[in-house]
Amino acid sequence: MNNPVFSQKERNIIILILVLALGAILLYAMRGIYGAILGTMVMYTLFRGINIFLIERWRWPKPLSAVLLIVISIFIIVLPFVGIGSMLLKKAVKLQQDPTWITQMIDAINKFAGDTFGKPDLLKEQVEQSAAFFGELLTSILGGAANIFLEITVMYFILYFLFVNYKGFERGIVYYMPFDAQQSSVFGNELKNITYSNIVGQTIIAIVQGGCLAIGFWIFGVRDAVFWGVICAILSFIPLLGPPLIFVPAALILLSQGQTWPAIGLLIWGFVLVINIDNVLRFIINKKVGDIHPLITVVGIIIGLPLFGIMGLVYGPLLLAYFLIAVKIYKTNKRLSLRKAQLEERQ
Repeated sequence: MNNPVFSQKERNIIILILVLALGAILLYAMRGIYGAILGTMVMYTLFRGINIFLIERWRWPKPLSAVLLIVISIFIIVLPFVGIGSMLLKKAVKLQQDPTWITQMIDAINKFAGDTFGKPDLLKEQVEQSAAFFGELLTSILGGAANIFLEITVMYFILYFLFVNYKGFERGIVYYMPFDAQQSSVFGNELKNITYSNIVGQTIIAIVQGGCLAIGFWIFGVRDAVFWGVICAILSFIPLLGPPLIFVPAALILLSQGQTWPAIGLLIWGFVLVINIDNVLRFIINKKVGDIHPLITVVGIIIGLPLFGIMGLVYGPLLLAYFLIAVKIYKTNKRLSLRKAQLEERQ
């Protein structure tokens, strides 16, 4: 029996409006776990090949394969981040309880700047100018860290079911994507390469740069070499700009203390070795896996930190890279459609 109030077309429009309204409500309600969802996609991409190998080649039960991969990922990804966060927190508490050496460092640099450049309040001016920005940034990062446990729990909950039902998940993604089979394959390969390049490649660069800088600090007599090496590894996610934020101030401190040659040696070590490690390794990774332009990384980090906290160092560049891949696929699809229309007109 037909509805006497609405036609079939009107009913379809009303249902579409209801779907869009409910979808918008759901998206708003899920805003606190966007990082978990993005993390799930990243983890699935990283471990997808191993999951398929264990299930299809070694005939493992799907739940067993999923649990094993989750445990492995916790040990090689989550626990190191927890350890780094714990170390940074302890250091921050220690500095808050005993800020004497920070005051001495500022006074030493100000004295050096006053004697050399005639600006005795050089460091004070810079600190005041950047205090507001870094205060907001630190608040954002700590706020993200407060929700990290919830996000990890949600991420692994979703990830387990994706690993177990990987065929249905991938069929559903391909079915609902607005691309043909060939473009879907290209899109999937681009996502995989960008993810590997940003996660695996950038992690290798960060570890090597942080280790080299820690060695340099130890050689030239800078205190807390391991701690600053870890900070350098985190900042290494910012191409070219990250490591100098650590070793240049350290060299200035050595210079202000009258240790001229160690300061010069540390600058040479930083600019010649640490910076060029980034260039060499990034070139190798780009040839082997995929290329993320440094500008995309920097802009992605600026976008990602307020959204995802400390994980924005990873998620921000990935999100921006995924967006650019989607735009690229759209332009290709549009170009093919225009070409097809032109061929039909000629016929």
